Amino acid sequence: MRVSAKSDYALRALIEMAGRSDRKAVSAEELGRIQDIPHGFLQAILADLRRAGIVMSQRGQSGGWRMAREAEGVSVADVIRAVDGPLVSVYGLRPEAVEYNESAEVLQHVWIAARRSLRDVFEQVSIRQLADRDLPAQVTERTADEDAWQPH
Repeated sequence: MRVSAKSDYALRALIEMAGRSDRKAVSAEELGRIQDIPHGFLQAILADLRRAGIVMSQRGQSGGWRMAREAEGVSVADVIRAVDGPLVSVYGLRPEAVEYNESAEVLQHVWIAARRSLRDVFEQVSIRQLADRDLPAQVTERTADEDAWQPH
């Protein structure tokens, strides 16, 4: 799996917002500076997150961006889908929509199984957990395996 810069930046910006104890709006400039995210790219990402109802913008003197929903209710999967689309796609299609000939149709099962595995992690981790650095046990158990860290 390839994690796009867009997804990585979106998650980093949301961790920053959720980690603020005052829950006040934060400017895109400050988010970009703290997380080293290019400003123009961040603006486009924040617009995607706003369209998905994950963040909201606030105008005025104390304007900026803040979470539109509770961080506990926003998963990593929600964020990836908001900025990049489906978790798994084949030629831009969802795996169940891809058609293969008889000899290759088994590939569809591989793509769907991969999507299920990604969901098992991405749908279980919330922005709150990321901000609190408190991952669910089923995620930390997967990283405890030495082989998980090997670049196969």
